Amino acid sequence: MNTSLIPRMAAPAAKHFFLFGPRGTGKSTWLRETFAEAAWVDLLEAATYRTYMAQPERLEDFVKAHGTRDTVVIDEVQRVPQLLPVVHRLMEQRQELRFVLTGSSARKLRQKGVDLLAGRAVVRNMHPFLAAELGSAFSLERALRLGTLPLVWSSATPEDTLRSYIQLYLDQEVRSEGLVRNLDQFVRFLEVMSFSHGNALNLSEIGRECQVKRSTLDSYVAILEDLLIACRLPVFSKRAKRALAVHAKFYYFDAGVFRSLRPAGPLDRPEEGDGQALEGLLLQHLRAWIDYGNPDARLHYWRTQGGAEIDFVLYDAAVFAAVEVKNAAVIRDAELRSLRSFHEDYPEAELFFLYRGKEVLLRHGVLCIPVERFLRQLIPGQPLPRTF
Repeated sequence: MNTSLIPRMAAPAAKHFFLFGPRGTGKSTWLRETFAEAAWVDLLEAATYRTYMAQPERLEDFVKAHGTRDTVVIDEVQRVPQLLPVVHRLMEQRQELRFVLTGSSARKLRQKGVDLLAGRAVVRNMHPFLAAELGSAFSLERALRLGTLPLVWSSATPEDTLRSYIQLYLDQEVRSEGLVRNLDQFVRFLEVMSFSHGNALNLSEIGRECQVKRSTLDSYVAILEDLLIACRLPVFSKRAKRALAVHAKFYYFDAGVFRSLRPAGPLDRPEEGDGQALEGLLLQHLRAWIDYGNPDARLHYWRTQGGAEIDFVLYDAAVFAAVEVKNAAVIRDAELRSLRSFHEDYPEAELFFLYRGKEVLLRHGVLCIPVERFLRQLIPGQPLPRTF
């Protein structure tokens, strides 16, 4: 499938911006279509990388040589963060220019320069495909098995591409940058974390499983977040009326990446992990919905110490919604109990229950929607799907 022909729902900023996103999310493809006439610096090319590592000031000569171009794209800028002071200087000197800086890792930039451009370059994020972007090509079963990364979706051998995806990060980011001392231990950590996908993050238990110190685990989780391949979801605690959980939930950024890291053996059934994959697939859609069109919204989860839990809570001035998702074709009243408890504390909130059935129902004040329909109709910049 030629994914370069699929329109994306991301929108460029009016002036300078960073475009962050994990590898394979289609940042470069989208930018080449959006800024077809831009001057382009590709730091993944070995010769270009060596040139700017040795002399970042060469960027000024490059810009002068492309004097008729009003946009300059620097792809994978985190590879040469020394370019950022040069970019900052050019922003001040050449105010007619727009700089677009892409990155698949925020670690170096956070350490060496993003703050330098604060106020001059906004941040945009690129995510895996939305179901609405894929249109008729979207398949829920395929998305649960392989995720929706453009790199994987377009591959003739998607399973092989997924298997090699994390290895690429290990080779080009973790090992080459010396981010960890014990790579084998880090690989084991990645596998163990797959069992925490969609769950509250208890590093003490993970430390016992991995036999790794807590301080090391903290740094490992920070590396995953800096590499943009994982995120933590905080507890919603505004106007809390009950004792709440304290641990954030952990997710890998793509359902297929989660699947590729989850160990499987001859006794494992193929459907095992479907619930976690479905929850993660919904998360990646909600994150894209926020970043592409609803930037003021914040994403949380809700869990009381008594055990009531809501998968996702979206909150801002325009939306307040609690969303629960289940990998089941039948709705049981017991599965709506947490949503109803949430509504007792927050009667202003809309309640959504997403499931694998076919009917749209209103039960006990909860809007129950087939999850595939919800995903297909989730459009950035538009309200959450509520269609009957």
